[in-house]
Amino acid sequence: MVTYDIAVVGGGPAGLSAAYAAAKAGGKVILLEKDEAIAHSIRTSGVTWIDEIEKLGINSEYYNPIKNYSFISSSNEVTIRGITPKACVLNVRSTYQHLAMLAAEAGAEILVRSRVTSVITTPEDRRICGLKAKTPKGETEINCKVVIDASGFSSSIARCLGIVKEWRRYGIGAEYECYCENLDHETWVLMVGTKYSEAGYAWVFPVSKNKARIGVGVGRPESNSDPLQKLNDIMDKKLRPLDEIRKIQPIELHYGFIPNEGPRTPIVYDRLILVGDSAGQSNPLVLEGIRYAIEYGRLAGNIAMKQNCSKQGFAEYEKIWRDKSQAMITSALRVQKRWIGLSDEEWNREIDILREMSVDEFVDFIKAEFTIGKLLKFALTHPKLATRQLLGLVTRS
Repeated sequence: MVTYDIAVVGGGPAGLSAAYAAAKAGGKVILLEKDEAIAHSIRTSGVTWIDEIEKLGINSEYYNPIKNYSFISSSNEVTIRGITPKACVLNVRSTYQHLAMLAAEAGAEILVRSRVTSVITTPEDRRICGLKAKTPKGETEINCKVVIDASGFSSSIARCLGIVKEWRRYGIGAEYECYCENLDHETWVLMVGTKYSEAGYAWVFPVSKNKARIGVGVGRPESNSDPLQKLNDIMDKKLRPLDEIRKIQPIELHYGFIPNEGPRTPIVYDRLILVGDSAGQSNPLVLEGIRYAIEYGRLAGNIAMKQNCSKQGFAEYEKIWRDKSQAMITSALRVQKRWIGLSDEEWNREIDILREMSVDEFVDFIKAEFTIGKLLKFALTHPKLATRQLLGLVTRS
């Protein structure tokens, strides 16, 4: 049995960031990734915000900037145009590989194609003390002081211990990454209404000048429809805005899940920290979780290196994350729950509400960062009651 300070399960942005921070802090760290390579299977659309992601050290080499935002419904549409890019679509594979290189350089050991088979606990009090895993080198046992569960939607370590249940509400998405002949690479598009998704929405997220991710998300349990079947139907019929793109050729297929019921409570236990989608740290409005995963992965790695490995010792991690981001995610969930149940006619009216917003107001709204002060200012210049009610969803305590 090999002994480590920290064992990280999952080689996505949360796990890689936790491994990097813990190794940089002087810890002996091992990361186990079940796939054959870091970013072997992409399960995210990669949408995030330039100011946030650059603070985390992800520069323009790794993303396509976005300055315009379009919504299309059955018989209405709007494009909210900006002067400078505020959003971006990440090159997910190169971003994850970059995070892996940072972790490796800091001294973390990374094992790919390595699946955890069981959690080792002490017989007297069932506290975590290690993991069993199948690796390319054979079966191995890992002794560790702390496990960081960054296994994503499955929350595999926490579920193995029986301390969390399966997500009840979640989104399931399918997307093609495509060559696109005529693409506006500065504009992302959300398509809404029943012809696109009965309980969700479709999207076009440009990755580069001639490449975009075109996908469909469906909310469970609101709908049992197959997002891939819906996506294929949209592609075959060339529904707007695909008709304007002209030639579209898929070169990759992505499939993934995202929690849609807010963060788990708690997300720290004796010798165990949950981070990223495993903890429910994601904004469901634009399927966004990467910036949370990186930021709170690093926080988890740093706090895991503290001497006290108890639930009380990790309380700082939970407090910092909740104080900074839980309210935003809760606000985004309110809007998402409203949107997921709209009829086609209601979506047409919702787009009229979005048309009232400036680009800065729209970005704040989508990020769920529309503060009370900004809402009051907006109400003075935009008197429509429906608009104020929509924005009120993200300022409710």
